[in-house]
Amino acid sequence: MRVDVVLEANHSGVKLATLARLAEDHGLGGVWVSNMHDARDPFINFVQAALATNRIGIGPVAVSPYELHPMKMAAALLTLNEVAGGRAHIGVAAGAGGAPTAMGLVQERRLRAVRECVEILRAASSGKPLQYKGEIYKILYYHPSFASGQPPMIWVCANGPQMLRSAAAYADGIFVGDHRPEDVGHMRAIVDSRLAECGRSPADLRFSNFWAWHVKETREEAHREARRWLAVRATPYREYYYRGLLPEHEMQAIWAARPAIIKAFNSGSHVIEGVSASIMERFVDQATSASGLDQLDHEIERLRRFQANGLTEIALRIYANPEWTIRLLGERVLPALA
Repeated sequence: MRVDVVLEANHSGVKLATLARLAEDHGLGGVWVSNMHDARDPFINFVQAALATNRIGIGPVAVSPYELHPMKMAAALLTLNEVAGGRAHIGVAAGAGGAPTAMGLVQERRLRAVRECVEILRAASSGKPLQYKGEIYKILYYHPSFASGQPPMIWVCANGPQMLRSAAAYADGIFVGDHRPEDVGHMRAIVDSRLAECGRSPADLRFSNFWAWHVKETREEAHREARRWLAVRATPYREYYYRGLLPEHEMQAIWAARPAIIKAFNSGSHVIEGVSASIMERFVDQATSASGLDQLDHEIERLRRFQANGLTEIALRIYANPEWTIRLLGERVLPALA
């Protein structure tokens, strides 16, 4: 199983290049940044990283065709891919990073919009003249003649069963988010069933999970950071697809604490009021990797369970002191997974 990292979206281009080079030197497979509506442009910001590295994959997740027309998305992606020598990747999503919501856009016909976007990106990657008449997107004429060589890797970000089944028919890879190993297994079963219906081999599709990695020197430090970022996890919300993180009555306490979780995030605090420390501790342990170094073997075993449940790679979102974390992954985690 390949291990990627997801870096802070607001790092400068220089910082991103330094971290990408460090990740490459430590054997990681790819570097991503989340496409946030209030962060730096993720395509432009990766140019220095593309020039500073030779092997590692680079690119944004998740970019929505509602915020950026697929033709312009193709131009940005193919330009980055050219600079990176064929190493660019992208995660396409219906709604991502808050941009469609911040722009007041109505996100209708999501399955169709994402599929048409991927079809356009793939056709544009050939470098041949392109006309496209979709139900949502139309291109009268587009000829990205500069596109050549290895095409970019096009992922679809999916969590619900409909998007999983749809993406399995056409995507290079499927990118899910915030799911535990057993949840990944349920999703992989949906995907594999659809692959069989389409005549695709499971080997033709890569499968990754965005997972919060808060491993620090001490468990206390790890949990403080994890609580600070809970608001941007999928797991604290009632709409989350899979249950069973905690007993139902304890999940009720988590759901009731949603305003406090959001308040902690907005204020940069690890203090979440209105829910017991015991419930919150067990929830964080289920929903993230938040361990001290003395529990690193536990987290490595969790990664093995991810692989056993069908991941071909995992994208670990890392936070404070990313240099330390990248070295830890390269020096201790990757050798244990080899």
